[in-house]
Amino acid sequence: MATRKVISVGESVLRKKSKPVRDFDEELRQLLDDMKQTMHASDGMGLAAVQVGILRRIIIVEVNNAFIELINPEIIAQKGEDIEKEGCLSVGNFRGRVKRPYQITVKAYDRFGYAFTLTCEKWLARCICHEVDHLNGVLFIDHCLDREQYNKQGGKF
Repeated sequence: MATRKVISVGESVLRKKSKPVRDFDEELRQLLDDMKQTMHASDGMGLAAVQVGILRRIIIVEVNNAFIELINPEIIAQKGEDIEKEGCLSVGNFRGRVKRPYQITVKAYDRFGYAFTLTCEKWLARCICHEVDHLNGVLFIDHCLDREQYNKQGGKF
């Protein structure tokens, strides 16, 4: 396992759409292990492959001691709404309020190519939505209800 560099806001790769994973091989498993180590080293709750410069539809999340790898995730249902502050390893110290669904159902694959569906709420749902946004070139600051504060702190969209 290796700790990889987390890409920062302003670098164009963060705004690109990630491509689906087709090969569930050793290279994928190594990337997932590296992402987990990188996320832990950065004290994060989630990480998308694009945040380490890999334009593939891969995310990992860890909320309440539940670690989940999602390859080619697709949110297939959502319900309710929830507003909480979010941060991002690629954005720095800024935290801002974002409206997300309270509950989601996501369809994805595990590291071996087996499909699964997960329904989750609150923080896990929020974290997965945040990371899926990364796969589409979207950052939480794009949804932020505190955009003015972000701009005052010198942030750039």
